[in-house]
Amino acid sequence: MKPKIDQKHIIITGGSGGIGKIISHKFLQLGDLVTLISRNIEHLKNTKEEFSKYSKSIHILQADVSNHTHFSKIESFINSKLNKKVDVLINAAGVYGPIGRLETTKANEWEETFKINVYGTVNMCRLIIPFMKKSNNGTIINFSGGGDGPFPNFTSYSASKGAIIRFTESLASELIEFGITVNAIAPGAVNTQLLDKVLKTSPDKVGKEFYEKSLIQKSSGGASPEKTAELIALLASGYFGKLSGKILSSIHDDFQKIKTNSSQIINSDIYNLRRIKPTDKDFKW
Repeated sequence: MKPKIDQKHIIITGGSGGIGKIISHKFLQLGDLVTLISRNIEHLKNTKEEFSKYSKSIHILQADVSNHTHFSKIESFINSKLNKKVDVLINAAGVYGPIGRLETTKANEWEETFKINVYGTVNMCRLIIPFMKKSNNGTIINFSGGGDGPFPNFTSYSASKGAIIRFTESLASELIEFGITVNAIAPGAVNTQLLDKVLKTSPDKVGKEFYEKSLIQKSSGGASPEKTAELIALLASGYFGKLSGKILSSIHDDFQKIKTNSSQIINSDIYNLRRIKPTDKDFKW
């Protein structure tokens, strides 16, 4: 596939496997230049080899977003290989972290979860924003699945994604004047390595109800990762206009309705995480 004239430069962390790989495929199909960042060099090489059969617009970079010392390497790559241009940042790198009741987990496991899920996302944004500001345009997409409600036995994961939701909305407010949109997406229960980790853990540790749901998910195929890729591509294209600071679901939300009602959504707390007061539910106390 030939690059398009208005080719976007896309950076995807965690892009060599799972949902990240599907997203990479989508943007390559659109003719964009895609850079995949991952800790696993073998996965990166295999993904590049697979995708290079129909597109040469792909770069790979081995780096660990949880390690702040790797960011000078990423910055140098952007300067030398991407001509200092980044149009879209997709923070897809993430882990479940320790599974089980809080008192059975270890502090270092929590720290590792937050290093990848939170600090990895935050540090990538910090690095990329100056490049986007130069063009007065850009799209940042974070992953928030599991952060909008209780998720027992996955407390570190849930807490980290809750942090991403609040970070996303706050950062969106900072960047609105620069033409940069920031949104979080919930991909739903997609069959990835995270699901495999759950099924390798005992039902008592995971929670019997969630374990049974995971078995059904595995056999049924789970949520469509292609829907997530579609939503992200629409966000990157400007399909939703200036919509920013929102939590969007790739499986529950109607993309056309969001576009049609975007001005109303932008000026409201629709698709946001909020404290609900009694009066919001028509209670008089």
